[in-house]
Amino acid sequence: MRLVFAGTPETALPSLRTLIDSPRHEVVAVVTRPDAQSGRGRKVHPSPVAELAEEAGIEVLRPQKAGDPSFLDRLREIGPDCCPVVAYGALLPQSALDVPRHGWINLHFSILPAWRGAAPVQHAVLHGDEITGATTFQIVKELDAGPVYGVVTEEVRRDDTSGALLERLSVSGAGLLAATLDGVEDGTLEARPQPADGVTIAPKLNVADARVAWDKPAMHVDRLIRACTPGPGAWTEFRGTRIKLGPVRPVPGERLAPGEVAAGKSRVLVGTATDAVELGEVQPQGKRVMGAVEWARGVRPEGKEIFA
Repeated sequence: MRLVFAGTPETALPSLRTLIDSPRHEVVAVVTRPDAQSGRGRKVHPSPVAELAEEAGIEVLRPQKAGDPSFLDRLREIGPDCCPVVAYGALLPQSALDVPRHGWINLHFSILPAWRGAAPVQHAVLHGDEITGATTFQIVKELDAGPVYGVVTEEVRRDDTSGALLERLSVSGAGLLAATLDGVEDGTLEARPQPADGVTIAPKLNVADARVAWDKPAMHVDRLIRACTPGPGAWTEFRGTRIKLGPVRPVPGERLAPGEVAAGKSRVLVGTATDAVELGEVQPQGKRVMGAVEWARGVRPEGKEIFA
């Protein structure tokens, strides 16, 4: 089939590479978000999907909105049979959905109808899910509610960050997306409605959501920090200054007051509502990432100082 691939971040790259290499399909163009500022110096850079497409000699479309008349006109000129989507990051109006004869097929990183929305992997980690996965489905107007083509599952490991879990899902999901498109082309795959029960919503986690509440149990603190790694980045305050936190390790049997910092020669513990947690890497505001013990040697926590 002639495909127009829609995606933006690195998460979408395994799927795009798989489809570019497919002997059955031709990626004739990609749709991605406009170039944006990133990195130190805030220079303007193309999206990872745009960079890969340009390397492969594929046309890149960067509409401000997917309903822009000029974009819709070009999409109709290209005449795709189907538009696979992976983390595009913008709403698709019905005028765009109507263009390809097989519609737009999305790869979503949860087992629908669980965790519809922008941050399914983060919420799977945050809520302690033991199993998650990826789903291919037909995009409809309602958020992530279209009929499902296929599913792959993935175990959520005890130490998974959202970044590590998403990396694995992006690879297994790429195979699922390719198999889905093969089945659609053959006419052997039929999308089935999602169950009415079990719908959960996964809104984007913002910086405020990522602030650690030390009066919560250690299990919650652990999950929150892993869910917010790498983005938006879990954080707390010490002596009125913000500190970013990498994943922690609950330490059964060790008890401190919530937020209390206890620095030893080989580890730094922080109290929660239950067991203390051992800090891993930290990043003080305006400084580099460092181990918690190195940080403590510099600031020398005294008495019962706390994270807030």
